[in-house]
Amino acid sequence: MLDLVEEHACHGGVQRMYRHNSAAIGLPMRFSVFLPPQASAGRVPGLFYLAGLTCTDETFPIKAGAQRFAAELGLALISPDTSPRGAGVPGETDSWDFGVGAGFYVDATQAPWSKHYRMYTYVRDELRDAVRSNLPIDGARLGIFGHSMGGHGALMLALRNPDLYRSVSAFAPIAAPMRCPWGEKAFSGYLGADREAWKAYDASELVAHASRRFDEGILVDQGLADPFLERELYPDVFEAACRAAGQPLTLRRHEGYDHGYFFIQTFIADHIVHHARVLRG
Repeated sequence: MLDLVEEHACHGGVQRMYRHNSAAIGLPMRFSVFLPPQASAGRVPGLFYLAGLTCTDETFPIKAGAQRFAAELGLALISPDTSPRGAGVPGETDSWDFGVGAGFYVDATQAPWSKHYRMYTYVRDELRDAVRSNLPIDGARLGIFGHSMGGHGALMLALRNPDLYRSVSAFAPIAAPMRCPWGEKAFSGYLGADREAWKAYDASELVAHASRRFDEGILVDQGLADPFLERELYPDVFEAACRAAGQPLTLRRHEGYDHGYFFIQTFIADHIVHHARVLRG
C-alpha cells in the first residue's frame, strides 16, 4: 500500500511523493514519481533515477528539471531514497559517504548493516513491483539512470538485470567502485573484505559478463571540471571495459562542468530522449 505524502501539478502531469512500508528494508521508505499527462490515458514507460551521496528521493525532482522533457515524451520518472532512514545502526550518521544517504544500492551482507541496508533488492524488486502494480506505469518498458553513486547503481542494476531494464544512462557515475575510496569504504563496510564479492556490484567488472548487450548503447556524461573525476569516478576504466566487451557506449566529456545538478540540468534532455527512443520504440 502506498501512502501519498505530496502531490503537485507539473508540466501538465503530476509530481507525487509516496511513503510505504518496505519488506526488503524492514522500515518505511519514500520515493518520488512524476506521471506525465499521457498517464491519464493509459500506462506509460517508467524511468528510474538513482541519486547520489547525501541525496533523498526529492533531490532529483526538485533540482534536475526533468519533468518538462518527460511530459513531452510521455515517460514516468521514479526516484527512490538513497538509503534506509531510521535503522538505528551505530555510526550510520557519522560519515556523509557511508550509512544514511549512502546505501550504494547494494544488499549488505555484514552485520549490523545487513538487516536494513538492502537497497539492491529494494530498487530491483520491491519498488519496481510497487510502481507497476499501483501506478499507470508499464512494467515491460523500464529504464534506469542515475548520478554519481546513483550512476554506479544504475549501470550495475542494468548490467545485472538486462531483462528488467531496457535502457540505461548515467551522469558522472562511480564507474569502477572497487578502485576508488568511496567504493572501497562502502563495499568493505557493507560486503566485507572479500573483494571477489565486490565484483557483483562493479559496473566495470560486470560489463564483461553481462548476459546481453544494450544494443541501443549506454549514454554517460562526465564533466571535466568535476573535482571527483580523477580520484573517485574512473570513466576511462568503464570505457575500456565496454570496448573490450563490445558494449556500445557514448561517453561524452564536457569542459567546464562539475559534479552538481547544474551539470545535470544542462544535459538532462539528452538522457530523457535517449531513454524515450528505446522505451517508446
